[in-house]
Amino acid sequence: MKKFVLLMLALCALGLEASAQRFALIDMEYILQNVPAYESANSEIEQLSKQWQAEVQKVSDEAKTLYESYQAAKNLTEAQRTQRENAIVEKEKAAAELRRKYFGQEGELAKKQQELMQPIMDDIYEVVKAIAQNKGYSMVIDRASASSIIFASPSIDISDDVLAELGE
Repeated sequence: MKKFVLLMLALCALGLEASAQRFALIDMEYILQNVPAYESANSEIEQLSKQWQAEVQKVSDEAKTLYESYQAAKNLTEAQRTQRENAIVEKEKAAAELRRKYFGQEGELAKKQQELMQPIMDDIYEVVKAIAQNKGYSMVIDRASASSIIFASPSIDISDDVLAELGE
């Protein structure tokens, strides 16, 4: 019984401390949609992605053409078959390597996203941090990524304040 009473007192103390803290919400998707630099960066990334995808597709199509030519050829010597098979395998490897180079985890697309998006995200972070410090918020939660938030009062959403500070 003593443990239960101590546990309840501890929970009450934590509850009182938690209620003294101030929270705010931001909607990062809303903020990013209203930042022109983000739209511009997204457009550039999409354009590069399409260009690189076309390059990868071209090499893949060359491999497919080689394979179809190989399938159509009837009177090939064993050496010719081996040579064509090797050429097909090399083209497929080249396509896979190109795909990895551009779209892999540490590929060109990821590097370009980091290069273009990080300054924008850093600016937003600094503005959110400044607003939180100025208004005494203990925590600022991103509504867009916090799937466990069922309801939050619009009065604690500071997304428009962030956009105003960013000059958007």
